[in-house]
Amino acid sequence: MKILLIEDEARLVSIIQRDLTAEGHELSIALDGTTGLQMALKADFQLIILDIMLPGINGIEVCRQLRQANTQSAILMLTALGTTENIVVGLDSGADDYMVKPFSLAELNARIRTLARRNGSNAPAPNLLQVADLVINTDERSVTRAGKTIDLTATEYRLLEFLVKNRNHMLSRIEILENVWNIDFNMGTNVVDVYINYLRKKVDKDYEPKLIHTVVGMGYILK
Repeated sequence: MKILLIEDEARLVSIIQRDLTAEGHELSIALDGTTGLQMALKADFQLIILDIMLPGINGIEVCRQLRQANTQSAILMLTALGTTENIVVGLDSGADDYMVKPFSLAELNARIRTLARRNGSNAPAPNLLQVADLVINTDERSVTRAGKTIDLTATEYRLLEFLVKNRNHMLSRIEILENVWNIDFNMGTNVVDVYINYLRKKVDKDYEPKLIHTVVGMGYILK
C-alpha cells in the first residue's frame, strides 16, 4: 500500500516507518503540513496518516484542502488531541478515521487494513503479465488462459513467470536453471525439459496459438 505519513515527531516517525515498511507498505514522509499537502496533491497515495499539530499548516487544514481538491486517498488522523470535540472536528474536515496517541502498532495496522478494505476502489491495479490470451497475476500468483484458470505447481509457476517476463527472448537451459532453480551450472539434468513439457500440457495443449517454442540445440522462447 502506498502511504504518506505527515508527522513532525522524529521518534514516532522512525517507529511507524520501521513498522509499516516491515508490513510491506511503500512509505513517504513529510515533517510539516505544507510539505505534506504538496506531496499529497502531487502523488497518488492510497492512505495519508496525518497528525493535527504540525508546523506550517495544521492537519485539519491539510485535510480540508485535500478534500476540496477531491483527493480520494483515505485519511487517518493520528494525534494527541483526543476529546470528543477534537475527534468530531477531525472527521468533519474529511478524515476517514481518527486515532489518539499513544497507540499500539497492532491497532494502527488493524486500522490501516480496515481502511484498505473500505477504500478498495483506491487499491493499486493488480500486477499483470500478458502474452496473447495468457495472463499472470503476480500479486495472486494466478494464471489464466482464454479466461480459464490454469493450476500450476510452485515450480511451474516460477518457470512460466520467468518465460513470460523474458518473452520474445531465447533462454538457454542454463539461464533457466540459474533463475528458476538457482543452479548456476549445468549438472547434466533434464529438469528444464521435463518442466517445459509439464507447462506445455497445461498452457499450450488445448489452446491456440502455441506460446512455448523450442529453439533446437539452444533453449526455449515464449512468444
